[in-house]
Amino acid sequence: MRPPTPPVALPGSRTLAADLSSVPPGTSVTLDGWVHRRRELATVTFLVLRDRSGLAQVVVRAGDEQDVPPEETVVEVTGTATANAQAPGGIEVTSPTLVLLTDPAVTPPVELWRPTLDVALPTLLDHAAVAWRHPAQRARWEVAAASLRGFREVLDAQGFTEVHSPKIVASATESGANVFAVDYFGGPAFLAQSPQLYKQQLVGVFERVYEVGPVFRAEPHDTVRHLAEYVSLDVELGFVHDHRDVLRVLRDVLAGMVAGVHELAAGAVAAQGFTVPVVPDEIPVIHFAEALALVGAPSDEPDLTPEHERALGRWALAEHGSDFLAVEGYPMAKRPFYTHPQPDDARWSNSFDLLFRGLELVTGGQRLHRHADYVAAITARGEDPAAYATYLEAFEHGMPPHGGFAIGLERWTARLTGATNVREVTLFPRDLHRLVVPGQEVGYSLLIGGWPSRAWWRR
Repeated sequence: MRPPTPPVALPGSRTLAADLSSVPPGTSVTLDGWVHRRRELATVTFLVLRDRSGLAQVVVRAGDEQDVPPEETVVEVTGTATANAQAPGGIEVTSPTLVLLTDPAVTPPVELWRPTLDVALPTLLDHAAVAWRHPAQRARWEVAAASLRGFREVLDAQGFTEVHSPKIVASATESGANVFAVDYFGGPAFLAQSPQLYKQQLVGVFERVYEVGPVFRAEPHDTVRHLAEYVSLDVELGFVHDHRDVLRVLRDVLAGMVAGVHELAAGAVAAQGFTVPVVPDEIPVIHFAEALALVGAPSDEPDLTPEHERALGRWALAEHGSDFLAVEGYPMAKRPFYTHPQPDDARWSNSFDLLFRGLELVTGGQRLHRHADYVAAITARGEDPAAYATYLEAFEHGMPPHGGFAIGLERWTARLTGATNVREVTLFPRDLHRLVVPGQEVGYSLLIGGWPSRAWWRR
């Protein structure tokens, strides 16, 4: 991981707030940003300026003859760098000249100058464009962005190729799942639930591929962990022996994401007190059947409940000192048709879920790679293999043993930052109730199957 090189300030050029501490006192500086906070005293006004790098203090004295605009007004400030141990970074700007770069701002719907953004979730989401300006809120996405950098860097170093698959598809990725139907030039199509089928085909081209992109799920969930649209970090690699090879790559990816957070979002982590996990050299693994016994669930339970996941998370931390736990061997009946069965017992699969602090974060595993096995698996589920002809063509012409996984970026970020709801770390969330800002009426040609072709929505 290579941290960004800080820009060199040229005479007369803009200085970022974070770089002000390195400017020699007495130097003329120019800062651009938002009026974050102003405190008016009898003979002096302290103006806190906010830019993308942080906060800077500007001192406006009575004799400066400067009118300080309201908070969130965008301004340019030119003044003298002056030493002050109580100022951020030990340097403040004095004798300033303020130039408004916009009209004076209207009072924002949330108080961005307060240390914490103590508002209800609907208020946070309804005013997202402004609420994300708050340093504590912005820090959450800085962690997400740093994680993405780490994700890409690890995979690039291991010979993966970044790809991008279509988001409008002709059929559902996984049979029986809810999808968003769209009108595609008069014919039916769907928003992609996953790049799964495409990334498998591209293993036959590049051997190792990954994708960062949106996926869409029309499942009517209304929980703290589900979204109708989220960012999926997908990985697929060829020439694996089994799902454990996939899990080892996942471990490296997680370590890279953590390294990215430490190196690129260290300020956000320190300022907000986020607890960044330690990725063990080897992620502990438990079989699904053992996991059921451990949490006291019936042996024929087809899946783990959220409470089971929380209990397993506590066990992994107590037994292995790990925030991560992989549960392998999920029942084949609960896995998609492309999943490879456990060789010695076909009831179970060569797949896994990875729990992070007691919450499912990743689903992955080994896939089928022989054409005949796909035909048999699809037929056994009562479907016609001809419906998958384009997908199956890759397997007719030779595909290596392969597997992969997918990480939900919002779940990762929420768990890492301690957010209780994935919507808190999603820039503009889409869920069962939210498509546009409340009170805003927008005309849509609705493309969701079963809904009116045109309507006015108020959300």
